[in-house]
Amino acid sequence: MKRSIAIVAAAVLAMGALTACGSSAQETTAAATEAATTAAEAAETEEAATEAEAAAEELSGAVATDGSTSMESVIGILGESFMQLHPDVTFTYNPTGSGSGITAVQEGRCDIGLSSRALKDEETEAGLKGETVALDGIAIIVNNENPVTDLTLEQIAQIYTGEITNWSEVGGNDEEIVLIGREAGSGTRDGFESITGTEDLCQYRQELTSTGDVITTVSQNPAAIGYASLASVSDQTKTLTVDGVEPTEDTVRDGSYKIQRPFVLVTRDGEALSTQAQAFYDYAMSAEVADLIAQAGAVAIH
Repeated sequence: MKRSIAIVAAAVLAMGALTACGSSAQETTAAATEAATTAAEAAETEEAATEAEAAAEELSGAVATDGSTSMESVIGILGESFMQLHPDVTFTYNPTGSGSGITAVQEGRCDIGLSSRALKDEETEAGLKGETVALDGIAIIVNNENPVTDLTLEQIAQIYTGEITNWSEVGGNDEEIVLIGREAGSGTRDGFESITGTEDLCQYRQELTSTGDVITTVSQNPAAIGYASLASVSDQTKTLTVDGVEPTEDTVRDGSYKIQRPFVLVTRDGEALSTQAQAFYDYAMSAEVADLIAQAGAVAIH
């Protein structure tokens, strides 16, 4: 603040000097006012920067998150960036799946739960609240050797319910389709089945416990099909278009890609978070992290 006072004082002296030189009263007043305003703005900017720096230095402790494996890329990049801003904060992420993450926050075993689906009525009635931090497409993936490039939403439903059992029925090779999916309680599975209308009807060959396991399994089996978070897919597998629409940031945001779901931060309603957990929550929900969310392959909503 001493420096700020000195800057303002200098501006006042400048005003006096201008008057003494015999300039017109109007010009002197305008110049002095401009100088004083500039000095005051500089002082305010410096003070705000100092306060922000002090706040960053003061924030410490731990922030624990638990839940959706599909949110690994998003929560990872946000957590890393947050720790860079606040070096004395330790951020942790436990990839257990959406259902487990919701239970963890309900039982007080983490600060923030991570769910790749909207909360159900019974979960909100149990005292939880969820807020969407980003949107994600659920990509339909096949082995890179599979010649199929596009499926309709109806064909996807028919494949997973056992109506279509051979790739030749949808323009592929003459071989039996191997259905790969996620375990019960997975947010990805819940989103996929609710959108395709296949709840409790899917004829899975394998039910795996993480997005990474689904991608790896499909990459190793030429006859396999699976679904995974768009934020997690890579060139390990081929991503199909659905009804001719490619899953991208733009098509997820405008709704033209039909298989999509929210990424949700879950907390206990009416209970305050720790100072550091609230700071991370506010950071994750702010517009300033939109580029980070995009880098992670998801779609920012702010």
